Amino acid sequence: MKLKHRWTFDIHQALALVAVALCAWLFVGAASGCAEGDLLAKGIVVVALESNPTTLDPRLATDASSARIVQLLFNGLLRKDPSGRLVPDLADSWDQKDEVTYVFHLKKGVRFHDGSECDAGDVVSTFRSIMDPSFGSPLRGSFAMVAAVDALDDSTVRFRLKEPFASFLVSLDVGIVPSAMAESRQEDSSAHPIGTGPFRFVSWQRGEAVRLEANPSYFEGRPRLQGLHFKVILDSTVRVLQLRKGTVHLLQNEIEPAMLEDLERRARFRTIKSEGTSYSYLGFNLRDPILKSLEVRKAIAHAIDRQALIDHLLGGLAIPATGVLSPMNWAYEKDVTTYEYDPQKARRLLDEAGYPDPDGEGPAKRFELSYKTSQNDIRRRIGEALQAQLEKVGIGIDMRSYEWATFFSDIRNGNFQLYTLSWVGITDPDIFHYLFHSKSVPPHGANRGYYSNERVDALITAARRTQDPLVRKGLYSAVQKILADELPYVSLWYSMNVVVMDARIRGFQPYPSGDLISLKDVWIEQ
Repeated sequence: MKLKHRWTFDIHQALALVAVALCAWLFVGAASGCAEGDLLAKGIVVVALESNPTTLDPRLATDASSARIVQLLFNGLLRKDPSGRLVPDLADSWDQKDEVTYVFHLKKGVRFHDGSECDAGDVVSTFRSIMDPSFGSPLRGSFAMVAAVDALDDSTVRFRLKEPFASFLVSLDVGIVPSAMAESRQEDSSAHPIGTGPFRFVSWQRGEAVRLEANPSYFEGRPRLQGLHFKVILDSTVRVLQLRKGTVHLLQNEIEPAMLEDLERRARFRTIKSEGTSYSYLGFNLRDPILKSLEVRKAIAHAIDRQALIDHLLGGLAIPATGVLSPMNWAYEKDVTTYEYDPQKARRLLDEAGYPDPDGEGPAKRFELSYKTSQNDIRRRIGEALQAQLEKVGIGIDMRSYEWATFFSDIRNGNFQLYTLSWVGITDPDIFHYLFHSKSVPPHGANRGYYSNERVDALITAARRTQDPLVRKGLYSAVQKILADELPYVSLWYSMNVVVMDARIRGFQPYPSGDLISLKDVWIEQ
């Protein structure tokens, strides 16, 4: 199904489009689920991904698909539980000796997938490679505070910081790679990733599938599954069709609302809905001569009807966002500037910014902007809806959709005017440093729009240096208020997590971040 490039945002048309897709996939009927020899009966769960992973190297993975697979191949010193609390992973315990010294004691007997033992040397080499500018890790900025990382013996690692850093521990969930791989400084270990995780690598057909098998030597016990197949399916209708057919067993998010309603009525499937922390936003290139105008950014914010997008494209499975941190976060600030849907106010702001409408209600535009998105079906529809809403206030939008790797590369390199993306897995407010500090620009951070505010820099830095949670909360509250006023992003929504799976799958627990790590605990009820 191809959508028109110029999409008029109308509920009846939106439902009609979904109905066409629904009719098509209903022809599949009550599939028996025995496709491909019924992999589920053999203990292999097939999970659909809505975008291609870009890497299987934990030191490079920042996109959601890559990160979710990497979590099953690798372990970090620490990991987050479903509530976002830090718990030991490869570390058995840790001590904070003073404000700048942390000592980690590793679990003994943990082995990599190639049989070699994981020790302090592997941990040290992994973090040194991330901190090496020549390696180009996008995580390097998270470890800028580290002065040194050393092995005290085979099972003890010491980190010394340059100054106090309250969020240091949050960064230590990055996967540990063998020292030989880390010391080679090879650009990407994705060709054959070797971790310590519950599953080990089998194959990766780029753009198609990643196959993993159970790690029989996993230190927490062999998974009850035989393996996992991650199948890349860009089209949301095709993903649901394959779930119905039995060639996919688990979907998470990006499900057409009408199709979700049908799946929920079928005993063959089980649905879980839970509150999520994934944050969707519209990003700006603030070096652009048009978008550097705050009045223009405010006009765009007032021109977007977020509730209509949530209701008609997301099936109501989201809530409007006020900033990067969701209400689930301890540092969330609700008292910030918000931008109600007000097209008339948007037009007035554009006039004040020096961009009058050349022909009133006519077809001529005040100016045109390029908007980039991925080829994901729902993302394209969101883009078309935004295009229609912005054109109502006289802003022309040239929408361009790209294969995921190309799109993500453009965004990371600052090659855009407008784009939409989501941040997933947000647990600690120090993400503000990664996203908005003036020195956290690519390739060492994610300030891709080149936002710069000395006051925000100072607040973020101060919040990093204090251990007092009440003081930190006050500092982050001020950051959120400034960002809401200055709009480096237009906040769109926080998504709910929706998982639909074959009813034989047991033990899966959704994470607010959308992580899939609980697949290690899943079993099949025959």
